[in-house]
Amino acid sequence: MPLIAPSLLSANFLQLQKDCDMLNSSQADWYHLDVMDGRFVPNISFGPMLINFFRKATNKTCDVHLMIEEPERYAEAFQQAGADIITIHAEACTHLHRNIQQLKSLGVKAGIALNPHTPVQVLSEIIREIDLVCLMSVNPGFGGQQFIPHTLVKIRALKEMINNSGSTALIEIDGGVTLENAPSIVAAGADVLVAGNTVFKATDPVATIAQLKKTSAA
Repeated sequence: MPLIAPSLLSANFLQLQKDCDMLNSSQADWYHLDVMDGRFVPNISFGPMLINFFRKATNKTCDVHLMIEEPERYAEAFQQAGADIITIHAEACTHLHRNIQQLKSLGVKAGIALNPHTPVQVLSEIIREIDLVCLMSVNPGFGGQQFIPHTLVKIRALKEMINNSGSTALIEIDGGVTLENAPSIVAAGADVLVAGNTVFKATDPVATIAQLKKTSAA
């Protein structure tokens, strides 16, 4: 069964305690927390202060996805706010290996995200160094987009790279995940499903999370 990481970006920010209580009582494994700076992506979300509130609201893993430029400037602040995993974008890092070393030194798990246009081969030299690869299955910056089908090809290629290298990195899929396409995503090799609108716009979010959790390879 995949790990389920509901994206709090789709939550009702006027009722965050209610939504956190819902996630805590559900089969969700992680909180997925999207940080946007208005530069790397054309949107602004939230920063370390809100991460700290989420940290206090749950014992579940806080999976912090930094869609920002110069992530090395802010990594320590997000670690101190309570991040368990910090994922940075390969496209935002000139010295990616150095960035990974920084995250490891902070005691968090290191994730690397790839935009839809970025081939998985860029990770071939560092795949053994990282804990998570987040494949963007939509263009980052906004929720509610449709899943890009070619992502399935990328998942299979990445899974082969991980297996051949002896890496233990998990594959996370972020964007457009639904109850309908989740089986094919898991069948391709995904370990973690990020779900925003699919969970928070559902009539029964807890039941929807349970359905996603039960996803098996199609």
